Amino acid sequence: MLAAGERRAAAGAHLRRADALTAVWREAREAGRKHAIEDFLFTYYPTRMSHLRRWHPGAGVVLADDDGDGDRGIGGAGAPRDDDELAGPADPGPPGAGWRWYTRVPAGVTLDREAFLAERGDAVRYLRELLAATTSRAGTFGCFGLHEWAMVYRDKEAGRDHRHPLPLRLGHAGTDAVVESHPVRCSHFDAYRFFTPEARDRNALRPTRATQPALEQPGCLHANMDLYKWCLKLGPAVPGDLLLDAFELARDIRYTDMAASPYDVSGYGVAAVAIETPEGKAEYVRRQRDFAERAAGIRARLVAVCDLLAV
Repeated sequence: MLAAGERRAAAGAHLRRADALTAVWREAREAGRKHAIEDFLFTYYPTRMSHLRRWHPGAGVVLADDDGDGDRGIGGAGAPRDDDELAGPADPGPPGAGWRWYTRVPAGVTLDREAFLAERGDAVRYLRELLAATTSRAGTFGCFGLHEWAMVYRDKEAGRDHRHPLPLRLGHAGTDAVVESHPVRCSHFDAYRFFTPEARDRNALRPTRATQPALEQPGCLHANMDLYKWCLKLGPAVPGDLLLDAFELARDIRYTDMAASPYDVSGYGVAAVAIETPEGKAEYVRRQRDFAERAAGIRARLVAVCDLLAV
């Protein structure tokens, strides 16, 4: 049970944290500029700012009524607005009984687990399997982010434009040489599927969507960024702090992913992690291990969400 004062404080804190975490992206978008690093968090992981700012208590929590606002949300906010405003609704009110997958109980409002599972049960079961399988494996470190290099390998000679409107830090020939002089060991399907045709056979694995639960491992930067995607898939069953923890981790990983990529990101004030050098490799592995440690806690909490839903 969460009292009205506690839920107001939680919703307000969530809104302020979401705004702080997205300040750079919102500033760029408001100015009409692309952001080659942070746009990924809103395109590859498609979500709206108003959704990210929207606080949920998570499954198993009852929001106590107060001041007659139980069905409407504080200030009469009612059902969630599905707009694309950069800032979203200013009112940080709690979910009401009119919100999707919420239901009224004698003491207030709570997530309707039965209704949620009726619509999302297959996703919950799949994510539980994927997350638990990933947790069960030792992390693999030392891929050095070569997936990004493999995505632009031999682009110039094939007459293709590369994925981001940024210059290549080592040029086309230098980029190709890095790929050709390193073993490529990408285990993540959603990275591998963007490899150029010339790079695919260089990968030690052939990940597919079907083999994702068998190959996902906790050292992978993209697997750890995807924890944010899984929070979005589980929607209001995920507490707001867990959603923002996953978003913050994904944002931090994205900066390293691009810093270690073949692209020159110095225009964003980001120093390169030069993985073609021994020093750059060591720095990449250090960050990779730190991200894996942070991701482990988030992954465990998501498994707990899936288990709570299935009770």
